[in-house]
Amino acid sequence: MGEIVVTETGEPQVLEWTERERPSIGRGQLLVSTVAAGLNYIDTYHRRGIYPLSLPFVPGLEGSGVVQGIGDDVVGFAPGDRVAWTDQLGSYAEDVVIDAERAVGVPAEISPMTAAAMMLQGITAHYLANDTFQLQSGHRCLIHAGAGGVGRLLIQLACRVGAEVFATVSSPEKALRASEAGATHVINYKEDNFVEAVEQIAGDRSLDVIYDGVGADTFEPGLTLLKPRGLMVLFGQSSGVVPPFDLGTLARLGSLFVTRPTIGSYIATPTELRQRTDTLFSMVAAGELEITIDRTMPLREAAAAHRALEARQTAGKVLLVP
Repeated sequence: MGEIVVTETGEPQVLEWTERERPSIGRGQLLVSTVAAGLNYIDTYHRRGIYPLSLPFVPGLEGSGVVQGIGDDVVGFAPGDRVAWTDQLGSYAEDVVIDAERAVGVPAEISPMTAAAMMLQGITAHYLANDTFQLQSGHRCLIHAGAGGVGRLLIQLACRVGAEVFATVSSPEKALRASEAGATHVINYKEDNFVEAVEQIAGDRSLDVIYDGVGADTFEPGLTLLKPRGLMVLFGQSSGVVPPFDLGTLARLGSLFVTRPTIGSYIATPTELRQRTDTLFSMVAAGELEITIDRTMPLREAAAAHRALEARQTAGKVLLVP
């Protein structure tokens, strides 16, 4: 079997195609033939060493595939079952071994490509909109990178409950995608200062919550848009790590809250994982949530996929296909 291996951290060229024997299955595990692996920005943090991992490692945290073998003590799965997973390192491979309790069955009405595209980003959008901050009708939220994978899903979930959505994007094409997802106001930050644009539309200190996956470029300016006791949700750092920050600023701006959520905390148990995926699968099957696949690329071209993602040349999900 083939897989992508990182033996040293660095630029995309460190993603190397390697062949090895098919992995063995341990107790409570599944051997899965991969149909598609999802590309996520966190993969670039692993590759660059921003989130350090022991070397060497196979990147990739999500995918879908077909069960080929089951280990001892596995219940609920059989060879031939279609499954999807997330928060399981090693997905950039033709065959993967995953913990059975972290796998979910894929309903017949959901394609394996859609399943691979929705796991990490779909679950992230779901917990951000329902648990990190429970969006409701009348809330005003700002979603950075509104044309990205999480951004488009988060816009849809916010609009579904009646929130007023401000979204930032980096091009006219991405502005159209964010508008199509339902954003009430779309701001091209390449042309306009997003703080001034929001204030012009909604006035000073008007937002209940900001969903910020960008980080260094947007974090501190965004704080000035929040209402007293508003919430900044920092869930990514595509522009870089937020520098050391004086927490006293939160007091001066009105007792603001900041949180840095991660997916693992919101799918900590198999029950919570399946509750979230059951909801997402049902919404997708009913046409209530659109999963946008920007492109599929051969797994061997993982380096090119990372370059496109980091250059912000994608809008929606990128899938790596063995």
